[in-house]
Amino acid sequence: GEMGVGGSFWDLLKPYARQEGPGYLRGRRVAVDLSFWIVSHSTAIRARSPHARRPHVRNTFFRTLSLFAKMGAFPVFVVDGEPSPLKSQARAARFFRGSGVDPPASSSAEAEGDASAPAPVKARNAMFTRCVKDCVELLTNLGMPVLWAKGEAEALCAQLNNEGQVDACITSDSDAFLFGAKTVIKVMRSNCKEPFECYNIADIESGIGLKRKQMVAMALLIGSDHDLHGVPGFGVETALRFVRLFDEDQILDKLHEIGKGIYPFLEGFDKAHVDDLPSPSTQSPSVARSPHCSHCGHPGSKKNHSKTGCNYCLVDSLEFCMEKPAGFVCECPSCEKARDLKAQRRHENWQIKVCKRLAAETNFPNEEIIKLYLSDDNLDRGEC
Repeated sequence: GEMGVGGSFWDLLKPYARQEGPGYLRGRRVAVDLSFWIVSHSTAIRARSPHARRPHVRNTFFRTLSLFAKMGAFPVFVVDGEPSPLKSQARAARFFRGSGVDPPASSSAEAEGDASAPAPVKARNAMFTRCVKDCVELLTNLGMPVLWAKGEAEALCAQLNNEGQVDACITSDSDAFLFGAKTVIKVMRSNCKEPFECYNIADIESGIGLKRKQMVAMALLIGSDHDLHGVPGFGVETALRFVRLFDEDQILDKLHEIGKGIYPFLEGFDKAHVDDLPSPSTQSPSVARSPHCSHCGHPGSKKNHSKTGCNYCLVDSLEFCMEKPAGFVCECPSCEKARDLKAQRRHENWQIKVCKRLAAETNFPNEEIIKLYLSDDNLDRGEC
């Protein structure tokens, strides 16, 4: 599966992908998320060379050569520091599914990572760490710059991109945008003839209306690699509808308010607590609506229309009082007002329901996850 924000977040971004040809990268600096570089296409390498020793090294060698020599890009490779245990497990599992390397079945003396993880998982993570080490050695020998991240590699890739140190990031992680990336290259074939998918934050902002902090809010609602669950009842559509109610500058503050049980949508200064709000009402609002003709459906009465005609029918069809067609909707001011009021009531009910759901969550929003995404200090200076 894909990494990053949960639900079908990439599907939401898909319409804004640009197909770029190999010439796009010429002369550009790109930050490459090394774990992703190793994991992706390991299946294809295995199919072509089932008996290759250390297929991850072979894969990295040819793909780096292609990127640098054929496409003319200047890559900077970024290595994970201590990614969150959830994420490193997901990555290692994906590597062994597709690679030619058999996962170790039992515990290994070098098993690292999460002390509470079962032995096979620890051994597998340790083996993936060794694969990364092999590739770092190869890249260093090829003279390629390698940087170590404090935590997630794509956080540092995104930071370099955000600061203008590189022009794009190569990663399949939708998290990159939450970490501040501007341009993400997602799907890349090593034969360098096929076009690849390239996503620009500017296209996403103008297309979906989501900026970085709003995407962070989406991740808190629908889940991500750092919190696999999100909030129950929040899919991509509901989260998007809710997040769009707030500007980028206020969204995270508003989530904190709602998490404390303060309802953010009432006018005035007195902040209502969600527990004090009425349960979502199912009754339609009563609006004083003028009488309507049962024959044509317009304001007035059938009796009067038979005598003097209906003003609406006379204007629309030059008929005295025309029988209303199936599915007729009256557009007089009082009916318009009733419909608007009904829609508004529905929307308010929905807002109350959603806010009650968020207020019921423990530790929402998770400050640790917000800090992780918004940090601009992702380089491990000790390693570099």
